[in-house]
Amino acid sequence: MKRQFIKTADGSTSIYLEEMEEHYHSIHGAIAESNHIFIENGLLSKAGNNEISVFEVGMGTGLNVMTTLKAAEENNLNVNYKTVEAFPIKLSELGNINFSDLLSMENSIFLKLHSVPWEEENNLTERFKLTKFESKLDGLRLDEDQFDVVYFDAFAPEKQEEMWSESIFTKLFKALKPEGILVTYCVKGSIRRRLQSVGFTVEKLKGPEGGKREMCRARKEGKRNH
Repeated sequence: MKRQFIKTADGSTSIYLEEMEEHYHSIHGAIAESNHIFIENGLLSKAGNNEISVFEVGMGTGLNVMTTLKAAEENNLNVNYKTVEAFPIKLSELGNINFSDLLSMENSIFLKLHSVPWEEENNLTERFKLTKFESKLDGLRLDEDQFDVVYFDAFAPEKQEEMWSESIFTKLFKALKPEGILVTYCVKGSIRRRLQSVGFTVEKLKGPEGGKREMCRARKEGKRNH
């Protein structure tokens, strides 16, 4: 697919796919969206854990890896991060992306996260372990009760309906630990009902400033003692 690099409202880079007529991130601010949805309402809600296990659906540009790594360093968090991407961006395209400058992070980290081997656990820093899978989600085996947080950052349901199916949500529900959460930008009623139908307790939260009014957080309720 042909990728067109664009600048979003907060100055951060995103990609526009002409064939799908779809952006990788919010045009209102890629970094702002990542921080609000995935960090503030996802990762940091598990900040009391000794290690936070994260699974990201759709690594794309690596933005959520970068914002998570930055939050881990700033909040003294140990993170085990796994992510899946069916169509990785090319290493030759990385120079078009400005996340390192805007996040005040070393660009070597950004280059490293894209260049480390796939299907292997890699230590990006002492606190941050990264495993990338080059695969479609439905072809990836996930262990049960594995993750504290799922970042669900697939393309919009109108563009990639198969990613928002009950079978996908069932897979992610099983992969979450009790009290684990899934966070996503999409609050469509049909999507919330699918999440609920596989067992999640779903809530709408305030969206990022300048972007969508609301976001969605779905929780796998803990095992209760009878």
